[in-house]
Amino acid sequence: MVTSPPDLRAADATAAGAAVPFSDLVAQHRALEEELVAAFRRAVRSAQFVGGAEVEAFERDFAGYCEAPACVGVNSGTDALRFACIALGVQPGDQIIAPSHTFIATSEAITQAGGRVRFVDVDERTMTIDPAAVRAAIGPRTVGIMPVHLYGQPADMDPLLELARNKGLWVVEDAAQAHGARYRGRRVGALGRLGCFSFYPGKNLGSLGEGGAVTGGTGDSGPDLIETVRRLREHGQSSKYVHEIEGYNGRLHAIQAAFLRIKLARLDDWNAGRRRAAAWYAAALHDVPDLVLPEVAPNTEHVFHLYVVRTPRRDDLRDHLTRERIGVGLHYPRPLHLQQAYATLGYREGALPVTERAASQCLSLPMFPEMTEAQVARVADAIKSFYRA
Repeated sequence: MVTSPPDLRAADATAAGAAVPFSDLVAQHRALEEELVAAFRRAVRSAQFVGGAEVEAFERDFAGYCEAPACVGVNSGTDALRFACIALGVQPGDQIIAPSHTFIATSEAITQAGGRVRFVDVDERTMTIDPAAVRAAIGPRTVGIMPVHLYGQPADMDPLLELARNKGLWVVEDAAQAHGARYRGRRVGALGRLGCFSFYPGKNLGSLGEGGAVTGGTGDSGPDLIETVRRLREHGQSSKYVHEIEGYNGRLHAIQAAFLRIKLARLDDWNAGRRRAAAWYAAALHDVPDLVLPEVAPNTEHVFHLYVVRTPRRDDLRDHLTRERIGVGLHYPRPLHLQQAYATLGYREGALPVTERAASQCLSLPMFPEMTEAQVARVADAIKSFYRA
């Protein structure tokens, strides 16, 4: 699922003098500055800004990292999801099942491709799509399932893939928040027919602007799907000025591809840093009353794009942490099925109780790879002081 620009607005707490920022992209990029500047200089001197060797090299590197046959770089995570739906042949009236507890890019990609989204609830423990809810939602017009690997936690894919096989459906992974996560030993992005990633700057693997990718290519039709996505990003071209289909201007910029290659080499270390910070949080907060900590599902490798706790006193805790100069975020305070944009679908309050409860209780704490144990302790102490009061 593609995370929204408010992620970085939450990070702006740093500029306001927060003792602990929500995220710290400045520190990450300062450490890489010379490499990034050198990559920019290469692009300027070659004048190759769109496509070319840098994009092709990143596509090879990222496909290999995801353990997928192929990768196509695109302009954004939203383009990745939209192009995947179009490549799979979504037609008007086709229904795709997706969670409501996610960023709107998941659902708008479905509807903009011509489909109709069917929102379902999430699992109480993991906050990812509930396979039982998916099974109950399948109808005569259902063609696909779009699970979201939310907050860095892989969705429970085995039952979803089995449902898809039995019902003749496809599965497209929204892996926008889960770069490097594993499910039963396999990387996300290589589990469904296609996997979709965002490289928005705040992601575990983020560009210095916009960017996205589609991974996949398995099965008899896999290469054709990847080739269709490749054409869709290039105005439908199979070769210059030869348009077999209509497409879009959805290309990944060469400079961003060069930046992403530099950062990809650090991704596993950065994810390890996020897991380390999560372990510190778990040790410090496990006995705090009325605070539900993230649960790592069995047989998964969580990459903690976000560290999201739940409490009925969310708004009061948020205000307290803000006063303590600790950056926090809300992901996501209004469920998609209750947004005005989807009013015509007819959902009412109470339709998806777990999602609605999460929307009122979820609070994202500071999380970034360079986070120190002292910073985690500072956040934990502030939370404990709130509950003592």
